[in-house]
Amino acid sequence: MMAQVQVKEEKTIPNAVKFVMGGSAGMAATLVVQPLDLVKNRMQLSGSGGSKAYKTSFHCIQDIIGKEGVFALYNGISAGLLRQATYTTTRLGIYTWLFEMCSTGDKPPGFFTKAGLGMAAGIAGAFVGTPAEVALIRMTSDGRLPLAERRNYKNVFDALMRITREEGILTLWRGAIPTMGRAMVVNAAQLASYSQAKQLLLGTGFFSDNVGCHFAASMISGLVTTAASMPVDIAKTRIQNMKMIDGKPEYTGALNVLSRVIQQEGFFALWKGFTPYFLRLGPHTVLTFIVLEQMNAAYYEHVLGVKKSKGSL
Repeated sequence: MMAQVQVKEEKTIPNAVKFVMGGSAGMAATLVVQPLDLVKNRMQLSGSGGSKAYKTSFHCIQDIIGKEGVFALYNGISAGLLRQATYTTTRLGIYTWLFEMCSTGDKPPGFFTKAGLGMAAGIAGAFVGTPAEVALIRMTSDGRLPLAERRNYKNVFDALMRITREEGILTLWRGAIPTMGRAMVVNAAQLASYSQAKQLLLGTGFFSDNVGCHFAASMISGLVTTAASMPVDIAKTRIQNMKMIDGKPEYTGALNVLSRVIQQEGFFALWKGFTPYFLRLGPHTVLTFIVLEQMNAAYYEHVLGVKKSKGSL
């Protein structure tokens, strides 16, 4: 009798579950960092269109609470959650799926491959998430406008319906190109630097694949991503918030925004709102990756019955 050799197929998380886990991790993180996202948007818009310029992030927070109340820091939370449910679900779902496809056993893909996977996932996620992003920018910036000029959206669904009805459905994808450009930078920096930092930390022998390692890798990733993506983010924010002036758009494109910011506000204005952006992106990165890693580990152990020695990012 010929011996039959059975090859045990490695158990993996279904793609649909990866997408749900990615979105859930992003939404959980957003509940914590939404006030910082609002402050970041207000800082990036300050000084544009004759609006009030905030000196510091704390000045911005003080002004918002003093004039609009403490709960105003959570304006646009429905849009923030919908953005995570669309953008983060897509980008993290696609990234984890591609990451496993490009891994050989326990050997992860190389850094440049990770960056490429991050870019591909970011472009797809950004296109899907742009409508919620437009609503989020408008809802978080509404309080800086005079009462007569405020849009006063009730929630994200009211915002999406009114934008479609009043300005046309294509307005929901206003700024889609700089949004996708930002997503390429953010995801290439964030996902690749997280995976690479985690790999390097594990290689030192001082870390094991646990929450401490995930936290350290996330903080490194957050700092790299903040520095790399802020100029693209400020262009995206101003385009999505712009109004028509005498029938013409305030900006003609991302390069027009960047050149005008440099001319009128100085080169380092491209990093205006760095502190709230990092304080928002850093914890959001930390919380998203920690929650995602824990959900991945729990699914492997309790659903698939596999005790993974290494994570899936």
